Amino acid sequence: MRKKGKKFCTIIGAGALFMMILTGCSSNEPSVSRPNQNTSQPVSMEPENTSANAADSASSTSAGDFTTQDVYGNSFDKERFQDYDLTLVNVFTTWCTPCVEEMPDLEKLYQQMKDKGVNVVGVVLDMLNEKGEIVQSDLERAQTLVERTGVTYPVLLPDSTYMNGRLIGIEGFPETFFIDKNGNLIGETYSGSRSLEDWLSIVEQELASLKEDS
Repeated sequence: MRKKGKKFCTIIGAGALFMMILTGCSSNEPSVSRPNQNTSQPVSMEPENTSANAADSASSTSAGDFTTQDVYGNSFDKERFQDYDLTLVNVFTTWCTPCVEEMPDLEKLYQQMKDKGVNVVGVVLDMLNEKGEIVQSDLERAQTLVERTGVTYPVLLPDSTYMNGRLIGIEGFPETFFIDKNGNLIGETYSGSRSLEDWLSIVEQELASLKEDS
């Protein structure tokens, strides 16, 4: 089993972010869209009172009540966490090479652990235009990435609250955290990508801690 070092992308100002988007993951492949999915309308994802949410995110212990959709328009809300004892939430951007390289290993993790009560959810953050809207071309870029990496776990758009502020203020990607079946944030936050072997070990540790606390 291959062993990869921890890698992550950081944001250093708006100018650097713009350059990262230009020089990041690009593809000449045609956009992929699954049939019968309504992704033609822009979706407003502008958080209300962003500064307050950013301050609250540091002390928040819950993902809060939210409703969003995955990159194919399928609905996802807090209730979905109830289907699993533990959900690994991987926050990434399409321009982050370590994020993209990690996704196939997260898919393997999902396939190995879903019957043991562990889910994997991705959240792709770089979908907003200057108006705070997600438009079709952005969705198609994310859809293409999902298809290329072969992941079948949900890859979500950020909701209007940015998951109770938890997704605000992230400076390095990928960032990964865990949520229990009640929607509570638990365990440690992990910065950077990891190998499948590392993630399996981490998940087992978080499951053990969850059982001890219950």
